[in-house]
Amino acid sequence: MELTEVLRTTGAVRDFTDEPVTDETLYRIMSAARFAPSGGNRQGWRVIVVQDPATRVALRDLYLSGWYEYLAISAAGLVPWAPVTDRAAEQAAAAGADELRRQAAAGPGGLAEHLEEAPVLLLVLGDLRVLAAVDRDGDRYTFAGGASVYPFAHNVLLAARDEGLGGVMTTMVVRREHDVRALFGIPPELAVAAVIALGHPRRQPKRLTRRPVEEFTTVDRYDGPPFHPPAG
Repeated sequence: MELTEVLRTTGAVRDFTDEPVTDETLYRIMSAARFAPSGGNRQGWRVIVVQDPATRVALRDLYLSGWYEYLAISAAGLVPWAPVTDRAAEQAAAAGADELRRQAAAGPGGLAEHLEEAPVLLLVLGDLRVLAAVDRDGDRYTFAGGASVYPFAHNVLLAARDEGLGGVMTTMVVRREHDVRALFGIPPELAVAAVIALGHPRRQPKRLTRRPVEEFTTVDRYDGPPFHPPAG
């Protein structure tokens, strides 16, 4: 596929057919994704391909423990776990998670409830020994270290799109990092970064909707004028 088309059509895909993804295809995806940029070219990512059925179910259960909190907080009009938010309102909203869990048990569910059925599940880790986290000693939440891991994760999605597949990256399991670490035997110097689910999409997004450049880009200052293309 042409690069611009890949960039414009790689949306989040959460609904897959039962068609398997071959190891050969997955290897090609990973081989292309490995050329992602990283600080010092240290390539501080590790990937676990989750194939064991029992481990997949355990990972799904860890995912679900945070998923219903996410839905409950969202339903209250809040961005779940935003670093700048009304913590009291968030806590009150999260109390509705159990009811959402009960409701979901009676329905067909979506990707979260059937995560173990995704044709490909990848657990992405970040090696804390090689991430130049310039914000490490700061006094508030930041995310600079992720710049050496998440470009690789997104490259996986782009490479999958080029193979005719779809997928989604989720960080939900980070809420249960201690348990994920125990489940997979992850040493303490590595951090859980994301789970990526891949497969053959039931419907491939073609027309993604995003804000125009002028809405998120300014010139010289945060409150500067919007950045526009040259006139004429």
